[in-house]
Amino acid sequence: MRRVGWTGPVLAAALPLLFFFWLRSDESLDLALQAPAGHFYIVSAVALLAIGIAVAVGIAGSRLRDIKVTVLSLAFVSLAAVFAVHGLATPHLLVHTTRLASITSPLSVLLASFWLWISTLPSDHKIMQFFAGLGNRLVIGWTAILGVFGIAAMLLDEWIERIPFRQTPWDAVVTSAVILFCFVSAWRYFQAYRYSRFPLQIAVVYGCALMAASIIIMVIGELWRLSWWLYHFLLLAAVIVMVAGLLRQHAGIRPFPLAFRALFTTDPVERVTSSLSPGVRALIQATESRDPYTAGHNFRVTLYALKIGEELGLSPDQMRALAQGTIVHDVGKIRIPDAILNKPGVLTPEERDLIEQHPVVGYEICRLLGFMKEELDIVRYHHERWDGTGYPESLSGERIPLLARVVAVADVYDALTSHRAYRPAWTHEQTLELIREGRGTHFDPQCVDAWLRICAREPKVYEYPNTFIAQNRLHAFRAPSNPPGVSCP
Repeated sequence: MRRVGWTGPVLAAALPLLFFFWLRSDESLDLALQAPAGHFYIVSAVALLAIGIAVAVGIAGSRLRDIKVTVLSLAFVSLAAVFAVHGLATPHLLVHTTRLASITSPLSVLLASFWLWISTLPSDHKIMQFFAGLGNRLVIGWTAILGVFGIAAMLLDEWIERIPFRQTPWDAVVTSAVILFCFVSAWRYFQAYRYSRFPLQIAVVYGCALMAASIIIMVIGELWRLSWWLYHFLLLAAVIVMVAGLLRQHAGIRPFPLAFRALFTTDPVERVTSSLSPGVRALIQATESRDPYTAGHNFRVTLYALKIGEELGLSPDQMRALAQGTIVHDVGKIRIPDAILNKPGVLTPEERDLIEQHPVVGYEICRLLGFMKEELDIVRYHHERWDGTGYPESLSGERIPLLARVVAVADVYDALTSHRAYRPAWTHEQTLELIREGRGTHFDPQCVDAWLRICAREPKVYEYPNTFIAQNRLHAFRAPSNPPGVSCP
């Protein structure tokens, strides 16, 4: 794997600062560009457009069930909305105050950097779970709060004049807070990127670098000078970089309209087949590439699980969670040595213990990538058994999350009907008999009954994944459901 360093992000912050100080060093270069009308129209228009994009990204994050995207959108909304007030408050146009514009510019970066820091929390953190429970209300509510603040600030200009913001020592406090938030956020996203190579993660690192540079220029720059104008472009670049990273991660490399549309898909099957994050896709492929016998396993299990979910009448939101959690349910195997993962003989107790840690390892990976609680439950608990003899926590009965119980049936069905290094594949009938025998011991009875009803209606249900792949030309997941020698009828 190519080594990743800090050179790029450091240069992203350092080069604009060097250019700023170079301009400041020579008054003949650092021209005074007093263009209040241009500042008013350009900044306000761009910021208001950015608010629309940010709100759309936040709603998309909720639909994608990615709490990190939702919280990141709050950073975009904060930066754009408060900076829109900065543009609209250009002195002597809509308002007469001379301080509102200077107050709102650092405030926009402070709020944005704060939400970037919050977005680094694991998705199972109490704060993130609370935000996840709010859904679209979080983004819409926060946008409304900022809107009320902006209107009030413009109407109450005398009150604004009394705020000590943008005065010593507050400039130093705000600048230090922004730099601290940006550094912590960049560090955490960078560490995650070194492992997963998700485009959004490195985009946030660069965005943090640009924002840190912008706050320094904003605070020490001289109003209307060419060097002062530089921070406006840095903030715009930060938003563009992070939104571009979001689109690359969640929609792949495709034309912008199609990429943005892909963020809003509500169909769980489409989410897996055409709109699955390239980063998640890479994790799945990295896992399956180490075990040729399980190529396509995650995708097949996902389609089987969705069939069971439909039979059980799960809600659309549960179906989306089922799709996204099941497709990564075995990602923890990426840290199991090949010699154990592909061992043809019986595992030793130590090797078995290591194998049984993969749900916990997968959970730890996914909680840092923004997966919500329902998806994390699938990853962690899909090997629990109804009678409490499963792993990793020996949960029993309805203490096991429902979606994990659904995946348990689909996972065992596909595992047994696939050829493995240590045994040939079972037939469809043999596997159904084992699942039937495991009703009420290994498996949730209602999940078993749902699968048996499906199989009674569709005797060749095991052909469904390959048929689906062929019809949709899903080359990224194309893999034989049963390699040569498999005896499914």
